[in-house]
Amino acid sequence: MSRGGELSPRGGGLAVPHDVIIVGAGIAGLAAAYELSRLGVTCTVLERAPRAGGVIFSEEVDGFTIDGGPDSLLVQKPAGVDLCREIGLGARLMPTKPPRLAYIQRGGALHALPAASVLGIPTRVKPFVRSRLFSWRGKLRMGAEFFIPPRQKDDDTDESIGAFITRRFGREAATYIAEPLLAGIHAGDVDRLSVRALFPQFVEAERRHGSLLRAFRVRASKGSASTADGAFRSLPGGLSEMIGAIVACLPAGTVRTGVNVSALRSHDSGFAVDTGGGAAVDARAVILATPAFVTSALTRDYDAELSRLCGEIPYASSAAVVLAFERAAVRHPLNGSGFVVPRVEASSLLAVSWLSSKWPHRAPDNRVLLRAFVGGARDPRALERSDRELVAGTLAALAPLLGVSGQPLLSRVYRWERANAQHEVGHLARLATIERALNSHPGLQVTGSGFRGTGIPDCIADARATAKAAAASLRH
Repeated sequence: MSRGGELSPRGGGLAVPHDVIIVGAGIAGLAAAYELSRLGVTCTVLERAPRAGGVIFSEEVDGFTIDGGPDSLLVQKPAGVDLCREIGLGARLMPTKPPRLAYIQRGGALHALPAASVLGIPTRVKPFVRSRLFSWRGKLRMGAEFFIPPRQKDDDTDESIGAFITRRFGREAATYIAEPLLAGIHAGDVDRLSVRALFPQFVEAERRHGSLLRAFRVRASKGSASTADGAFRSLPGGLSEMIGAIVACLPAGTVRTGVNVSALRSHDSGFAVDTGGGAAVDARAVILATPAFVTSALTRDYDAELSRLCGEIPYASSAAVVLAFERAAVRHPLNGSGFVVPRVEASSLLAVSWLSSKWPHRAPDNRVLLRAFVGGARDPRALERSDRELVAGTLAALAPLLGVSGQPLLSRVYRWERANAQHEVGHLARLATIERALNSHPGLQVTGSGFRGTGIPDCIADARATAKAAAASLRH
C-alpha cells in the first residue's frame, strides 16, 4: 500500500495516490482514521476548521473545566468507552457524581424523575407512584401500558417518538418524557423524529415483550455491573482529551486542519478530492465524515441523486450557555445532574446541566458551573440573538427555578450551527436509498451523525465499521 507523504496537488505532488482520504475531523472522521491506522492502511484526514473534534470542544477557563458540546459517553453503547481504553484513557474515565438524579420542569418547579427509570420510563412501582411529576390520571395511563396490545410483528411502518410514546403510555408521558427527554437530547421535534431510527430498542422491546414496562423491568431485574456507578462516563479535562489522544495515536501529519475540500470527482486511480485553488488530491478510497448537507455539496457534481438524498436530511442549530456563580448565589441544592424543560412550559431553555454537581473537579471550591441549552427545533431562530441576549435570557429563566441571584462570575456561549442531525420519520428508508446509491461507487463511504447514529458511541462504531469497509475496497 502507498505510504502517506505530504498532502499536495496532483500536478506536483505524490506519484502514488493516497490509500484513503477522510473528509472531516469530527469524532467520526478521527475514529475512521484510527481504525484504518490499526489495520495498517494509510490515510489523511482533511478538516476545514482550525481544530479537530467537531462538536466536541473542551476548555479550561479560570479554574473551570467546560465542555461546550457533548460532555459524556453512554456506557450501554460501549464503542466510546472501548475506544478510550484502546488509546490509553481507560484509567481516566470517570462516572457521574451521586446522587444521580435528573429533573423535569413542570408548572414552574423541578420534579425528580422516578428512581430506576430507563430514559424516563419507570421500572419500579413505588418510586413511580410517589413521584409528583405525573398526575394520577397520567400514572394510571402509563401503568396501563402493560395491557396495550403491541403492533403486529410484521408492521414495520415508521412512527414518530411522540406517536409511539402516546400510543404506549398516553399523552402526559409524551408531554413530560418523550418531548423534553427523548426528543430533547436531539434538539428535535418529538412529532417528527423517528422512533425506529433513534430508539430502536423501544420498538424491539414492544415486539419481543409486548410491553416496554415488562421489557425494562426484566432488564432491571438482571442488573448490570456497567451501570452500578451510573450510565455515563467522561474525562477529567473534558471530552477533548479523547480527541487529543486519538490524534496522538495517528502517524504524524495524518490530520490536516484548515483545508477546505470543495468537491469530489472521479479519477482514473479512484477519486480526486478538490481542495480549492485548482489543487486536487488523488485517493483510492474516500470516506466523507461530514454533516449530510456538506456531503450533499461535495457530491453534487459526482452523483446528483446521492447529493439530493443527503441534502434532504434536516439539521437543527443550538447553543450552550455556560454560567459560573459563587455557591452562595444559587439557593437550589443542585443535588443531581440537571433538568430538562418540556415545550409546554414555554421556556427559552431546552435543558440545563449542573456541571459542577454532575462531574468531579469541574469548578473550584465553593463555585458552581451551569450549562443551559437553547434553540433546537423548538426555537430555530435562537442563534440570531447576540451572546449578551442569550446570557440574559438564560439568567431570567434560571433565576426563579434555582434561586439565582446576582451576575455570573463567568459566561460563555458556544454556538452550534446546524450541528444536530434530525433523523425524522422516513430516515431509515432514505438511508437505505443512500446505501444503494453508494453501492454503485466502490470505494466511496459516508459516515457521521447524519446517517446511522447521532450519539458519540454510535458515530464511533459506525466510523470504525466504515473504515473496515474502505480498507476492504482497497483489496478489490
